[in-house]
Amino acid sequence: MTDEDVLGSRGYELLGVIGEGAYSKVRLAHSTKINGNCAIKCIDKKNAPNDFVKKFLPRELNILPRLNHPSITKIHEILSVSDGRVFIVMDYATKGDLLRYIQKNGALKEEVALKLFSELTSAVAYCHNLDFCHRDLKCENILLSADMSARLTDFGFARPIEYDSEGQVVMSNTFCGSAAYAAPEIIQGKPYDPRKHDSWSLGVILYIVVCGSMPYDDSNVRKMLKEQLSRKVRFPSRWNSKLNSELKDLIWRLICVDPKARLQVSMLHLHNWIRRSNQTKSQLESITRISNETTTRDSQLGSPDVNDNTDSSPTL
Repeated sequence: MTDEDVLGSRGYELLGVIGEGAYSKVRLAHSTKINGNCAIKCIDKKNAPNDFVKKFLPRELNILPRLNHPSITKIHEILSVSDGRVFIVMDYATKGDLLRYIQKNGALKEEVALKLFSELTSAVAYCHNLDFCHRDLKCENILLSADMSARLTDFGFARPIEYDSEGQVVMSNTFCGSAAYAAPEIIQGKPYDPRKHDSWSLGVILYIVVCGSMPYDDSNVRKMLKEQLSRKVRFPSRWNSKLNSELKDLIWRLICVDPKARLQVSMLHLHNWIRRSNQTKSQLESITRISNETTTRDSQLGSPDVNDNTDSSPTL
């Protein structure tokens, strides 16, 4: 049976391909069930590597039904076919992904960036509260609805947060996601706290959202790592004077080389830039919990050991 046959029998009319990944395609469809359009991620396990089929896909399929958050793409249905095909039916985001939007329209105004980033961090905090990390946070995995609300998607690299006998987080070893959004300890091949991986990626995303460019050029990973370890965060000259100090401070604390000093997602609601939105503060406080490793607010919000450099940044 073709994809059209399988999905047609369930009330989905395929309209076209709107995205394509390494092992999947995302197709636009009209659904009689929801009386509107939806997106369907079509995965063929026969064309995917064994590691993906045996480890990553089962994790994703286990996590997706548990998700219920306004800033996470809603999953309507998951269909499996005996020949190895899997179909994940989800909401359709009419404005596409965040990366393409910024490439087309440039950096977002600060008030728009605050709303979007608050929604995103609320979604990530929700995931951490459920004891799993995303590990592939990037602009391509943030979809935009018609009203410019954020929708986090693609949980293919997500994994549970595990604890040892002493209650400490078990470190991850798998290199996940894109190098442009990866923390330096991951690029160095060191075991890493997956929560702090998400924190770093959020810092990169926030930089892109407000600057319209990348904080580091990932075309040369070795050079990029050297710049990261030198604690340089380069704000483009045209934006440096326009960004308020609290916003830049938050970026510094997320793109922080030392994982222990890097701001945890569960602490983001304490930062002054985030606190400017009372609604965001209440959302974050209702779904987050401060981890046992967190010391005090003052220790998390100490002076950043990062340079503010106004050289131009790599374009998207």
